[in-house]
This record gives sequence, structure tokens and C-alpha cells, in this order.
Amino acid sequence: MPHSRTPLHRHRALLTGSLALTGALALTACGSSDSDGNGTAAGSGGTHTVKTAMGDVKVPVNPRRVVVLDTAELDSAITLGVKPVGATHVEASSGFPGYLPKDEVSGVKDVGEMMTPNMEAIAALKPDLILTSKIRHAAKYDQLKAIAPTVMTETTGYPWKENFQVHADALGKRAEAKKVVADYTAHTKKVTRAIGGPAKAEQTKVNVLRFIEGADIRLYGDRSYIATLLKDVGLGRAPISAKAKDGFSYDLSPEKIDLADTDVIFRSTYGDPKKSKETQTVGSGLWKNMKAVRSGNVHTVDDELWIQGIGYTAADRILDEMQADLTKKK
Repeated sequence: MPHSRTPLHRHRALLTGSLALTGALALTACGSSDSDGNGTAAGSGGTHTVKTAMGDVKVPVNPRRVVVLDTAELDSAITLGVKPVGATHVEASSGFPGYLPKDEVSGVKDVGEMMTPNMEAIAALKPDLILTSKIRHAAKYDQLKAIAPTVMTETTGYPWKENFQVHADALGKRAEAKKVVADYTAHTKKVTRAIGGPAKAEQTKVNVLRFIEGADIRLYGDRSYIATLLKDVGLGRAPISAKAKDGFSYDLSPEKIDLADTDVIFRSTYGDPKKSKETQTVGSGLWKNMKAVRSGNVHTVDDELWIQGIGYTAADRILDEMQADLTKKK
């Protein structure tokens, strides 16, 4: 989920031949014969220009049929009070992230797995805006913009706050976005106070680990979504986090898991616990002898929320859980 570089992307066929794409574009043509050349139907109201990773894009001032193609975009839309007509799901999960209010995602059409969205299903929804990122769907941009104006950020994960502002601009919700950001800032300060203030927070060194089916154990660096929340609360980071490749993550094997030891560890699992090496790792002597384990400061968290969520609605829930875990009586 989640966060850039989501694992387990099976190399499926991108769509079944040209027939599927032809069908999708045919459906689009039926609904856009009066378009202005930017995928916006004439007579649908005014448009405004949004700066995107693919250049300037004209979008409706008040889009009403929005399709989102990743969890970050879904979180942004829900946070801003917009229920998409369609959204993708993450490969390892079924349905949409469980941390989102059920009434907010009820009725949203699943348009396929995140990396291989179903173009026919998207076109059939007759969207007036599509939200995604270049890192996910740059290769599909021409197909998507033929269906509806498509707003892409450069990537996902670490620049989630900047991306949220792009989403808010595209959705016509800039005023609402200001309140969301103000509420988040207040929430981070509340958590900092609860765990003993800025000095105590800085002294508490934290690592975030993710067990991933079919891959090494991932330790998140400072250029990741979850690390921005830790920073905003003022928590310290263990020195090993600075070794993360491109600042994003540092990979570990079960035999070197003790390198991740620190004051506090939050851990999640993506996929099967045995195939992700979680079972093997947490059952080992190395793991059991780690300081964080022995002191009861390892907290198992929901991968959908902490890693895949990538947005302010997810952040609100994470901050609550972070506060509860860091103030828990041992």
C-alpha cells in the first residue's frame, strides 16, 4: 500500500489485448463528443487549471464523478468530503482500506488492482476527474486522459502533504484543506505533550519495520510517509534509519534483525506472515533479546493504516494509536 514502492506487484498482463482498450476508449467517446479537447465535457460548468507532474491540466471547478487510483488519492478525497465513484484496491487486500469510514466508501466501484486498473470499468463510470501519481501510472497517462482530465503528482508517500494540496486544488477544496492541515498540526502537538513534551519525545528513538511477503524486511527511513508523522510529533530516530537507500528504506534479513533494535519499534506485515519472514524473525533469539522486545516496546500495527494509508485521515488514526502505545503503562 500503500506508500511508494508497494511490493508484490505480480507481472500480470496490463489488459487483455487491444480489445479492452478499444472498448474503454469507445465508451469514453460516447460521453465526450462535446469536449473542449481536455476531456472536460462542454456545458459541465467552469474549469480551472491545476499544475501536475504531467503539466497544466484543466479540470472542472466542482468535479462530481471522481476516480482515484491509489490509496493516497482515496484518503485525500475522503478527507475532503468527496466520495469517489471509483477506486482501485491494493493487491494484498480485498476492498478498500479498513480504516476509512464504511459509509464513506460504501457504493464506491472497485476498478481493479492498483497497478493494473481496468480501463473499461473506469470509462464506464464517466468520470470528470481522475487522480493518481506518475510513479504508479505514467505509462497509462494517455489512456487515462482520453477518459477524463487526469491529475498526477510526481510520486506518492513522502511528499504526501504537497500531494494533498494538489488533490485539494483539483477537487475544488482548498478552503477545506486549510482546516485539515490546521487540525493535523494541533493533533501532533497534543501527542507530543501526552508523551512528555518535546525533549522526552526527541530522546525516544523509534524504528518502523515492515515484514513483506516475497521481500526483505523493510526499515523505514526519513523520506517515507510514516517518518513524517514521527518527525511532526518530535520523536527521535535510531541511527540505522539514516542508512536508508534514497532516504526511503533499509532492507534487513532475519539474521540481521538486531540492527533494528532501539527504544521503540512499530511493526506491520504485508502479506502472509510466514512468507514475509515475520514468523521466522519474531521467533528467533536475536529478536527476543532485543532491548525494545524485552522492555515491551514493540507495537504491532495495521499495515493498511500505517503504511498504505498515506493521508490525513490515516494520520489522524495513526497519531491516536501512537499516543496510546507510547503512553501505555508497562
